[in-house]
Amino acid sequence: MSLTAPPEGDPQHPPRLARPDALPLLDAPPFALPGPDGLADFWADVRRRGTPLVSPDPLGGADHRAVTFLWRGTPATRAVQVLPNKLGDPRAPEGNLMRHVAGTDVWHWTLRLRADWRGTYDLYVDEGDGPAPGEPGYWSWLRGQVRTDPYNSRTLPRRWGGQPVGYAELPDAPRAVDWEPRPEVPRGTVTEHVVASELLGDSRRVWLYEPAAEHAGRTAAGGLPVLVLLDGEHWQPRLGLARLLDNLIADGRVPPLAAVLPESVDAGTRWAQLTCRPEFVGFLERELLPWAAGALPLTEDPARTVVAGQSLGGLTAAYAAAHSPLRFGNALVQSGSFWWPNGPGAEWLTAELAAAGRLPVRFWLSFGEQEWVALPAARRLRDTLTAAGYDDVVYREFNGGHDYLCWRTELADGLVGLLGDG
Repeated sequence: MSLTAPPEGDPQHPPRLARPDALPLLDAPPFALPGPDGLADFWADVRRRGTPLVSPDPLGGADHRAVTFLWRGTPATRAVQVLPNKLGDPRAPEGNLMRHVAGTDVWHWTLRLRADWRGTYDLYVDEGDGPAPGEPGYWSWLRGQVRTDPYNSRTLPRRWGGQPVGYAELPDAPRAVDWEPRPEVPRGTVTEHVVASELLGDSRRVWLYEPAAEHAGRTAAGGLPVLVLLDGEHWQPRLGLARLLDNLIADGRVPPLAAVLPESVDAGTRWAQLTCRPEFVGFLERELLPWAAGALPLTEDPARTVVAGQSLGGLTAAYAAAHSPLRFGNALVQSGSFWWPNGPGAEWLTAELAAAGRLPVRFWLSFGEQEWVALPAARRLRDTLTAAGYDDVVYREFNGGHDYLCWRTELADGLVGLLGDG
């Protein structure tokens, strides 16, 4: 379709809005904290159980839990901050400071959360070697003192590298079972390439997934359905997308498909190219997919082509489908940045979709309930699509944040919903 020119020169950050609701803090965990004489037994129990500690709701709710984050300090520890994904307010960082049990090495912080919550979290520890609390620059300095929770063995790779990030999943949260290795499942092939782009004036790594040869008999005429998944450098080398695709294909939940995963290069390039840029969509449509079709028999049917992304990548996935609906007939959008741009012309793509009317595109949208900056724009997009006649739009909200932990299961569900037979 013909879209107007996207805005230029917007700030490279989301709107900085205060959290609209108070954190669901509890003054203390619903169990006894130790005194100086009980520390050895306490920490032995913590190591056995793993952190954070999950307890019944002290208010008696069957659908809530108390979640206690812990840190074992040293005599030099001045402060510990815990930041679960989107369960904090950058404008009020003191709300995420742990409390210290006097005379012990125990630091603690407890939330009351619905039992379907899941999220990654970081710990920031002040060991007295920086500015004092309250001094200028203290909070920005503290954010550089990140630590991994030593009592939590559950981790995910961090988005831009570095030490892994811990996570927690409450009992009713969706589990990423489709991502678990299954030795009996035929494995597809992943190859890494470098693809040059005249339209973008650069080159980037691209990962290409080909389904296992054992599934060749299930390939429909017209070529393999294709998934174009942005931020490929994280989804495949770090998160292992191939395991998910192998499992979904083996279970018959999606047909054998190919996946093309271009990298975003770096944060600056990501902001420059994943903000509704027609030249980037041109790269996907006229350079990347034809290149991939030279290696694999890919479909040209837009109804069997999915473009997917998260955050700015989610915005770009929706934009690619709106810009080129005859190539990208399905947009799998996770926590898309539909507030963009941050300034004049805000929510630009939503306005473009409202003006365009119904396009031959299916939208699968999901957002975290804790994403207070993204949610208002997301809900307006949902309402805009519904008013424009998209009676097949799927819109979901999950109890989590802006988080690959949540996006993993949402990606699986979206692929099944868009490409599966059911």
